Amino acid sequence: MPDVNQTAGPRLRAVHVSFYLDPEERSPNELLAAWPTLVRTAAAAARAGAAVSVVQAAAEDQTVHREGVDVHFVRLTPPPGWRRRRVAAKLASPAPILRCLERLDPDVVLVSGLAFPLQVRALRKALPQTAVLVQDHADVPPSGWRSLLQRRCFSGVAGVLFTAREQAEPFFHARVLEPTLPVFEVPEDSSNFVPGDQHEARRSTGLEGDPCLLWLGRLDRNKDPLMLLEALKSAAGRLRDPQLWCCYQDAPLEQEVRQATAADETLSKIVHFIGPRPHAEIETLCRAADFLVQGSRREGSGYAVIEALACGLTPLVTDIPSFRKLTGHGAVGALATPGDAEAFAKNLVEWSKLDRAQLRAAARRWFEQELSYEVLGRRLHHACREVRRSR
Repeated sequence: MPDVNQTAGPRLRAVHVSFYLDPEERSPNELLAAWPTLVRTAAAAARAGAAVSVVQAAAEDQTVHREGVDVHFVRLTPPPGWRRRRVAAKLASPAPILRCLERLDPDVVLVSGLAFPLQVRALRKALPQTAVLVQDHADVPPSGWRSLLQRRCFSGVAGVLFTAREQAEPFFHARVLEPTLPVFEVPEDSSNFVPGDQHEARRSTGLEGDPCLLWLGRLDRNKDPLMLLEALKSAAGRLRDPQLWCCYQDAPLEQEVRQATAADETLSKIVHFIGPRPHAEIETLCRAADFLVQGSRREGSGYAVIEALACGLTPLVTDIPSFRKLTGHGAVGALATPGDAEAFAKNLVEWSKLDRAQLRAAARRWFEQELSYEVLGRRLHHACREVRRSR
């Protein structure tokens, strides 16, 4: 990671913009509580030397100051019927946000997500001298006329951020992004979680097992919990006392997963459904477990993996670009081909034999070196400086 000279030249002015309009129409204070990354990533870049503001689409106008960052909530008016069709929110006129940006007069604007091509185009026309970066949020390259639309709208942006460069390749292949466009490897977020006493965490949460396995995330096709059940069933006889604890919110496959668990004598004894938990409790769950398990087929970054590593919890996950990057290509965790239950089972058995204390220390050390807010802030600042220098 290049060193950032914070004293060379005038302080860079950057604005982090999100055109996403909350369908629930929550107040600014509610959004700050629900979306802590709104402030934390911007504050990290500010600590690295940039002058950073946040502009967020919202149901009402309000400006607040948090962690050294001004957060401007800007009211956008969606078309009629948007509550029945969430995509209609993307059609809200970005004019109020553009007026706010013109007042802020930034050197660089970082747009959250590749799902707002029309807004990016309008932004580039309104602020032609401003460098525009776009950050991936688990976006998927479009096809057909949508591909042509995005290609036109993203033409001329100064750079793009992905957790891993490999994630940009489908967008280059679809010709949505120009092949010479600079790609910066920056995760979507970090975490303030820290390690803690495992015995106390188990006492307070009730988690147990050897190994104690923690699932954090949706029960859906992408996360592939059914594959994990197959892997656990295969590995169970080679493990001392495996126990899997499933923490989740959205769960379209919950009934199917529960049925598969209840139908198997082994799984019914070792799989536990603890359901949704407040975010504040996730830290304690990570402290209590031995391994995080997740079977994702694709992720933008992987918040569960980031939070696990912050707590010193070793991830046993799938071999996808973002997880490879987050784990240092398996330096602090195991990777298995998505959908391959036997490979996942092998990792469960082999990693359960290793010294758990050493694994926890290595996971936290890696987090501090590669994934902390300090590192994230430096990388964001570096990306902004680079694209500003190229203007």
